Amino acid sequence: MRHPILLVLLAGSTFALAACQDSSQARVSRAIDSVNAIDQQNLAELMLVAGDPEEAVAFFSGHLEGNPDHLGSLRGLARSLTRAGRVAEAVPVWRRVALHPEAENDDRVMLADALIRSNNWEEAARTLDAIPPTHESFDRYRLEAMIADSQQQWSRADHFYETAAGLTTRPANVFNNWGFSKLTRGNPREAEPLFMQALQHDPNLFTAKNNLALARAGQGNYSLPLVRMTQQERAQLLFTMAIAAIRKGDVNVGRTLLQDAIETHPQHYEEAVRALRALEGGGRG
Repeated sequence: MRHPILLVLLAGSTFALAACQDSSQARVSRAIDSVNAIDQQNLAELMLVAGDPEEAVAFFSGHLEGNPDHLGSLRGLARSLTRAGRVAEAVPVWRRVALHPEAENDDRVMLADALIRSNNWEEAARTLDAIPPTHESFDRYRLEAMIADSQQQWSRADHFYETAAGLTTRPANVFNNWGFSKLTRGNPREAEPLFMQALQHDPNLFTAKNNLALARAGQGNYSLPLVRMTQQERAQLLFTMAIAAIRKGDVNVGRTLLQDAIETHPQHYEEAVRALRALEGGGRG
């Protein structure tokens, strides 16, 4: 009488053991899939941040061949094309991203960014206008400022530049762009402190140093700004102020600045030499 019971127990144990083995294998399989997914995600992030842009384009293009509607791969391809300077190709990919059912407002902001890079300002403005005002981000306000600038809406531009600067821990480029906006409006006095703020956040930002020199020259101040600079940068800033002085009609000042630039540059400064020769030739004529 005990044998059937024993057989049933043994059979039950076998089934339980098989079930345990199946469960264990399933867990292992899921774990492997998870690791593979994490590895793929890490690789994708690495390609976006540190990889060669062209390699990243190939990487995400390959992923889209098997799954053409995968949002992450579409984003990756769009960003990689932008990094590679292939903006004309990036725009239609960003449009696909923005139209994706799972797209986010940040995707539409990046579409606007690509449109601005491709000089399509009107569509960029419409794209940003379609994003709810409750979506507040650094990139959104940075682009809003640029569009307001292009439309000569100065008070709006100032508001957006200020807002964008407050939304990032690295506002150097925002202050530099804001200062350049002031320069284009013919207001070098207000531009100068903005370039100084840019350099406080990034002392190595040469475009801000160059723009600062332009702002000072625009006020008739041809002394170099008190900022950190290399000898070569010093020569380049002297050259910038020289050209600005000549354009303002301060020819003698410009000539002196060109001579200083040539003497200061650690190597032969061909561009300044040509400018000085042209100036002296014009003076003799």
